[in-house]
Amino acid sequence: MADLIVFGEDWGGLPSSTQHLISHLMKRHRVIWVNSIGMRSPRLSFSDMKRVYQKIMAMLKRSDKPSQQSSEQITPIIINPKVLPFHSSKLIRQLNKRLLLRDINRAIEQEGFEKVILWLSLPTAVDMIGSLSERASIYYCGDDFEGLDGVDHKTVKPLEQELAKKVDLILVVSKTLARKFTNPNTIILPHGVDYPLFSSPTIKPHDLPENAPIAGFYGSISPWLDTDMLAQSAIALPSWQFVFIGDIKTNVSSLQALPNVHFLGPRPHNQLPSYVQHWNVAMLPFLGNKQIEACNPLKLREYLASGTPIAATPFPAVREYENLVAIQSPKEPFSRVILRANKQQKEKSIRQDTVSNESWQHRATQLEALINHLSR
Repeated sequence: MADLIVFGEDWGGLPSSTQHLISHLMKRHRVIWVNSIGMRSPRLSFSDMKRVYQKIMAMLKRSDKPSQQSSEQITPIIINPKVLPFHSSKLIRQLNKRLLLRDINRAIEQEGFEKVILWLSLPTAVDMIGSLSERASIYYCGDDFEGLDGVDHKTVKPLEQELAKKVDLILVVSKTLARKFTNPNTIILPHGVDYPLFSSPTIKPHDLPENAPIAGFYGSISPWLDTDMLAQSAIALPSWQFVFIGDIKTNVSSLQALPNVHFLGPRPHNQLPSYVQHWNVAMLPFLGNKQIEACNPLKLREYLASGTPIAATPFPAVREYENLVAIQSPKEPFSRVILRANKQQKEKSIRQDTVSNESWQHRATQLEALINHLSR
């Protein structure tokens, strides 16, 4: 049975597709998880300095033995990497590689890993390929990093191109991303959904507005949201309440000024079903840009599993469910899309049934066959 060394985001936050898949694979495979080694150099901003502080504290707390988190659930061996986030420098890359190899090889020896397969979700980990006597390597591409906000595109693009040439298998989450790569070993593995979590009925949270229809969104409140369109919608629908859950990472002053708009802050992933199930309409209000064109948002299938009607701006991933989602037409006010979606309440079971066979467990089973083939 193959052992996995995974380079991803920091373990334990809102779960990414990588965390969902690896969580299921851990039932049969031992895993070393290397927390994020970054995608750009830090700036002199509060958020970046806070992030740097958190990473330094995580490294200082680390003992000589990689941490195994205490939990009733299976968790990976976690390494907090001691690296410098300056990936455009060849000298820094060599230093980072040496530091990473020291920690990872120690963990491999302590845990007795064999038949190692590398899983890379970040192009900045490219230098690890061929350095750990691995049987094979996988690049899991869940985003278009060339269009992703908060990424040093000039540095990351050539790293991703280098990575795509070196790995044995590329997994992408959408057809749009598949077109980026010439590697013939490129396979589309769409996102899944925690269907039992999002489909099981829940109690309405106390902090949701009462006695009014609700249009809601959860996730990162970032520049890819069309805040102007949302403000226009809230003004056009004064009897509706607009609820947003997540960290605010962009200017939302136009929305905060409106009496029927509410920002509730972030919530743990396992609490999200209790919110979305009690909205009248769940929103996917994205701007049209390169990142959104390539995205396959986890919340799309989570919304469907909840059964809540969905109002969305047009992008390729949502078109796959166009019979189940109210999708904005050219020049159509988004407020009308919300009202159209609200008329689809009776199709709840159809929405849920459509994604009932798209669980993360099902995706992990597909992935298991690929890993077994690579580990031979």
